[in-house]
Amino acid sequence: MLKEDILKRLAEIEGELKKRKNSELAKYNTGKRHKKQIAFHKCKKRNRWVFGGNRSGKTECGAVECLWILRGIHPYRKNRRDAFGWAVSLSTQVQRDVAQAKILKYLPGSWIADIVMLSGRRDSPSGGVIDQIKIKNVFGGISTLGFKSCDQGREKFQGSSLDFVWFDEEPPRDIYEECLMRVMDRRGDIFGTMTPLKGKTFIYNEIYLNRKKNPEIWHEFMSWEDNPFLSRKEIKLLENALDSSALDARRFGKFSDGAGLVYPEFDESVHVVEPFEIPPGWQDNISIDPGLNNPLSAHWYCVDWDGNIYVVAEHFASGKDIDFHAQAIKSVSEKLGWKTDSRGRVCALIDSAANQRTLASPKSVSELFYERGILVNTNVDKDVFSGIARVKAFLKQGNGEGNIYIFSNCVNMIEEFKTYCWADGDTPVKRDDHCMDELRYYIMTRPRPAERTVTLSPVARDIRRRIKKMNRRTES
Repeated sequence: MLKEDILKRLAEIEGELKKRKNSELAKYNTGKRHKKQIAFHKCKKRNRWVFGGNRSGKTECGAVECLWILRGIHPYRKNRRDAFGWAVSLSTQVQRDVAQAKILKYLPGSWIADIVMLSGRRDSPSGGVIDQIKIKNVFGGISTLGFKSCDQGREKFQGSSLDFVWFDEEPPRDIYEECLMRVMDRRGDIFGTMTPLKGKTFIYNEIYLNRKKNPEIWHEFMSWEDNPFLSRKEIKLLENALDSSALDARRFGKFSDGAGLVYPEFDESVHVVEPFEIPPGWQDNISIDPGLNNPLSAHWYCVDWDGNIYVVAEHFASGKDIDFHAQAIKSVSEKLGWKTDSRGRVCALIDSAANQRTLASPKSVSELFYERGILVNTNVDKDVFSGIARVKAFLKQGNGEGNIYIFSNCVNMIEEFKTYCWADGDTPVKRDDHCMDELRYYIMTRPRPAERTVTLSPVARDIRRRIKKMNRRTES
């Protein structure tokens, strides 16, 4: 009898292990996830957001993150035996159809201790609306996932002390702020997965631009191309189903104000790198968009032996005179050990408008810079459409890496990449575009990436490897 009991128990264990192996969560854990989903799970920041296009895999990683925390099996974070969190949707119907459905998809039945329903039957929870799910924790406790909807109003979000809140799509500001209070005393996490269909809302300013410079905020973009499990045929069908104004959000997960971003290809995880020591032989040129009351933007550009561009330093200031700007440009150049001409002058490209004289001064901006030891070249190509096309070619080469990299200390250029939008027709909005203008002046002096025939050298491969390693270390 004892032997029979042991054999029966072994059979039950084997059956359970087989079910777990074939479960959706097991498939996700063992490989059916892509690198940007992994980056989200690995990030240790307490306020993490994924801005993703439809079908990019954003909701999958939000649901799995919840279950890892609740079950006590998170591979990258400290686990506890009785976690309590909320999954927040826009409405109860959206909860049932999206967040709740994803949780149930990845939640093995053997993990469920209890289900409390708002409507529907406990033995068929997918057809109703769940209030709470009690989940067995591997440390012996019971964790709780509560479902909330924004249409309940802020008052329904008060009182609780939480380990995490998952926002499935963008919440109203008052509910977001209330949930920040809910995780405060437990030092819990906020994470969100959303497609930015509402345009430039408070999430755009507080999370994407992070205007308050909160060190605990992190974001990632997911596009259709990031999801290797989405076929090219399906991507083509989705492209044909959407008009151009919707593609920024629904394909790239990018914010726009209706007309669309000029550079939706820009991806901070690819194009922004931590500063490293640049070989002197890479120094190429400085480019300036002049301004006195308006900002003057200047950046220092380097090119490696394979033709990849690095934006390595920045001067950006408004309301200053030529003396200030000239001294600042020379100071940055000295710190970089930047090359000069035979007379010790710093050389730079500048907008041809710098040649114009005004009633305010008998000398042009070009002449004033020359007198202060900066030799500017006004022979720049200002064709906006051609310049944008050339920048796009450097941002995206089909290899997921690009051919232009911006050092993270060039904060104004990075912000302009995020906010540069089209106006009516084929011209961008003339606002906050000073970095983008002088970037084009410089880029138009370079050949298109596709025209280069040089293969990637061993040195360049090593540098790219080090850049990726530094980025991974920064994210973690």
